Amino acid sequence: MIRRGVRLTLILALPLLGIATPASSLSPVCKGTLYLTFDTGNMRHAELIAETLARHQVKATFFVAQEKTSRGDHALDTAWAPYWRARVAEGHAFGSHTWRHGSFREDSGARVRYRLPDGQVELLDAPAICQELQRPDTRFHELTGRHLDPLWRAPGGRTTANALAAAKSCGYRHVGWAPAGFLGDELPSETHPNDRLLQRALASLKDGDTVMAHLGIWSRKDPFAPMLEPLIAGLKSKGFCFATRREL
Repeated sequence: MIRRGVRLTLILALPLLGIATPASSLSPVCKGTLYLTFDTGNMRHAELIAETLARHQVKATFFVAQEKTSRGDHALDTAWAPYWRARVAEGHAFGSHTWRHGSFREDSGARVRYRLPDGQVELLDAPAICQELQRPDTRFHELTGRHLDPLWRAPGGRTTANALAAAKSCGYRHVGWAPAGFLGDELPSETHPNDRLLQRALASLKDGDTVMAHLGIWSRKDPFAPMLEPLIAGLKSKGFCFATRREL
C-alpha cells in the first residue's frame, strides 16, 4: 500500500514525468459549459469587465465594431490598441460585429436593407456585406497583429437569409445567444434592476448556452457590469465552466 504522502508526491510528479494525470485529480468536473460573449457597445465598463474575467480566469468572446465610446472616440481607434492587445494576450476569442454597427432589416431581392445608427438605409449586396464584416478584422489586425476568428454577430441579433448567406460565403459563422443568455444589460434599470437580472441568469442558464452582454451600454442608468462578478462566481459554484465560441 502506498502511503498518502508518497501517493501525493507521485501525483505531483506525473506531469514532470510526461505521464497524464486524471483531470479529476487536479480540477473539478464541469457540470456544464457556458460561453460568455461581449459586444463592444460604448466601452464604458471595458476595463472592469476585463479585470473580472482575469480574476476568475475566464475566457470570453468579444464581438467588435467601430462603435462610438463613452470617451468620445471609437472602439477600434488607435487609443484602444493597448486594451485589445491585452485581451489577445489573455487568450480570448474575437469576432466581427460589423464595421458601422448597422441593422440588417430585411431582404430586398438579392440585397439586404441595412439601417445605420443615424437612420440612413443602404441596400447591400453580398460583396458589400462581406466588406462590412471584414473591415473590423482588417482594423483589429492593424491594432493587435491578430486576425479575428471566423465568427460574427449581427447588431441586435437581427439577420436575414441573404445576410447569413453572404457572411457564410466569406467565411463567417453567425453567433447568436440563448434566450436565458440575454443578460438584459441594455434594458431600463428602473424596470429590470440588477438583482433581478442576476437571479434570473443564475436560475435559467443551462449547459451549452451562449451569454450576451456589452462592454458598456448607453441606454441603462444602473449598469449591469458590476454584476458580472457575482454572476461568474455563482455559476462556478453551480459547477459551470466557461469556454469561447471559437472552441465550440
